[in-house]
Amino acid sequence: MAEAAQTTRAWRLVLEHIERDLLDGRLGPGDRLPSERDLAADLGVGRSSVREALRVLEVMGLIRTATGSGPQSGAIVIATPSGGLAALLRLQVAAQGFALGDVVRTRLVLEDAVVTDLASGTRDTSAAHRLLDAMDADGLTTAEFLALDAQLHLALAEAGGNTVIAAMMAGLRTSIESYVLAGSAAIDDWDAMATRLRSEHRALIAAIDDGAADAARDLVHDHITGYYTAAGLTFAYRPH
Repeated sequence: MAEAAQTTRAWRLVLEHIERDLLDGRLGPGDRLPSERDLAADLGVGRSSVREALRVLEVMGLIRTATGSGPQSGAIVIATPSGGLAALLRLQVAAQGFALGDVVRTRLVLEDAVVTDLASGTRDTSAAHRLLDAMDADGLTTAEFLALDAQLHLALAEAGGNTVIAAMMAGLRTSIESYVLAGSAAIDDWDAMATRLRSEHRALIAAIDDGAADAARDLVHDHITGYYTAAGLTFAYRPH
């Protein structure tokens, strides 16, 4: 569990380092990133963590990578973050310093709005159902399970149709994942907790599918606060 958490933190460290350089203008279109070996040495991480971070940046359309040893090999910046993407990256970076209580309270406000909108309107929870099934797979590590958990909550936000809320949830995801994964180490019986979380997820999605907005709000509130309490990550909740 600790090794998985360390690996997750390592590639995110690389990602955040490059994001900061892009946002602050130290890197721009046409600039070539340091080699995998140099980035790994400079940041004190494994080369596999560097490759994972570069893969994410390539998917985001910010860099292009090429194999080989010539002048065109390695990773080159092809775009700079602008508009909504820049705001999202800045939120991702800033979220690392947010207090736990503030992150959880923000989750409660955002996800309250998400499930209310979904349960009250046209609902497409197909992506959430696929993730529910994926979380039932045998042999998932704690980190893998919690990554799917985070993706489930993000999928609901995206299904809600409010692009601002979806972007905020995506921006907070790194901070949320880090706290949730750290908290898992304090849970003695992880298998029992995973079973509980699966059950809570299914009840929440069922309430949304049934159009039961009040029930969905109560379920998502209890789901979020219940995990943090079980993991010993307590905070003072102030109803709004």
